[in-house]
Amino acid sequence: MAESIGYPVLVRPSYVLGGRAMAIVYDDSHLEGYVREAVDASPEHPILIDRFLEDAFELDVDAVADGERVVVAGIMQHIEEAGIHSGDSACVLPPYLIGAAEQDVLREQTKALGLALRTRGLMNVQYAIKDGEIYVIEVNPRASRTAPFVSKAIGVPIAKLAAQVAAGKTLAELGFTEEIRPPDSCVKVPVFPFGRFPGDDTLLGPEMRSTGEVMGIGETFGEAFAKAMDSAGQQLPTEGAVFFSVTDSDKANALPIARDLHGLGFQILASQGTAAHLAEHDVPAERLFKVNEGEPNVAARIQAGGVQLIVNTPLGRDSRFDEMAIRRAAIRHRVPCVTTLSGARAAVDGIAARQGGKLTVRALQERSLEAD
Repeated sequence: MAESIGYPVLVRPSYVLGGRAMAIVYDDSHLEGYVREAVDASPEHPILIDRFLEDAFELDVDAVADGERVVVAGIMQHIEEAGIHSGDSACVLPPYLIGAAEQDVLREQTKALGLALRTRGLMNVQYAIKDGEIYVIEVNPRASRTAPFVSKAIGVPIAKLAAQVAAGKTLAELGFTEEIRPPDSCVKVPVFPFGRFPGDDTLLGPEMRSTGEVMGIGETFGEAFAKAMDSAGQQLPTEGAVFFSVTDSDKANALPIARDLHGLGFQILASQGTAAHLAEHDVPAERLFKVNEGEPNVAARIQAGGVQLIVNTPLGRDSRFDEMAIRRAAIRHRVPCVTTLSGARAAVDGIAARQGGKLTVRALQERSLEAD
């Protein structure tokens, strides 16, 4: 079946929560090993196999429906690409990389789904966009974990409205008939327990690992992201050194990120292959040894306080020991470690905002939001 769908595929046991034992599989041997794990996790139920969209944007749309009308409460773009569990992905409302025309299609499709499913109350739809085509990942006719975030972003308690709708009120009676579009940028960032489990690996994937969420609001995406990272205990640096170690397929897209960080005044450190690629494109980078290559290596530099940010994307099974050692050193010494390039791009925006001046703070009660 996986061969007929075409690799990579997303595989998971049925009847599990939080992406438990879910994985992205790229070949037959990986699939064979996965099946054994999935059977252990859920021996009574089948294994589900789906097509996996690589390099796709993922979005969440929350809405409230009363059976006759569906009102979009918020459209959130995930900062990480599709493949990271939605509970582990940072997101921004309104979207910052999705055009107005595509957002309008999402609104139309959400309203059509809500009416077709005869939903009364809250609903959540997860979409993916790849090469201009929009896919529905799943539709949940219930509250989602994003409901509190959306409520604070738009200044409307959508769970309260949904409860009143479920009890018989209409959206017209409640005065909620139009989407409210906030004038600023709102960013939700997950909080992870890795600091309390230093032996764990911080690499993100389809299985949910976060244990909480925080929110930042700012006039720009960069300001909001920087505030959210501060709240999550991962304060972005404004100076120092950034270590890069990325897989071959990510090197081209990592180049402009490294160039921007160098332009912001950061020293660039890198593993051998990444340093060579950056040097070829006129981005100066000091090469550091990996953990199994000798001393002084990147883990020692982190321990000595010589690294302020890490960009480390998965390099494959052969490099797993080095990658885990780097990420564990980052946890131990409280150095922000980004494992996706989309997250690294967001970090650049946040760093630029922090360098631009002191971040402003306002109480939620001071927000005055009007429908656009």
